[in-house]
Amino acid sequence: MLGRMEAPEALGLWRRVLVDGIRSERPDLTSRQLAIMLIVYLDPPPHTVRGLAVALGVSKPAITRALDTLGSEGMLKRVRDEADRRNVFVQRTAKGSIFMDEFGEAIIAAAMNAKGQTGE
Repeated sequence: MLGRMEAPEALGLWRRVLVDGIRSERPDLTSRQLAIMLIVYLDPPPHTVRGLAVALGVSKPAITRALDTLGSEGMLKRVRDEADRRNVFVQRTAKGSIFMDEFGEAIIAAAMNAKGQTGE
């Protein structure tokens, strides 16, 4: 586990993760798209457009636009609730799972690199 980190160190870590992501073959997600991915992959299901909008404090249309992009990238999928056709569930995909695993590994690598540079 990392020790106490000052704001400039934390920002440097985040910058390394973002730059590595941009240089990689992984999709370049917006902050909103990444926040949605984190909720869907870290919090227990079910996930709905309404629930994601509440969790992020944004409108349902904003979530829908982000999901359109994430869906076209194969990162998440939407499935209509058979019990209530008005409801749409947001679900994980294999491609999205791989992306999130790689993203987590990139964070670990950047943190280990930062730890090595500070001599901790």
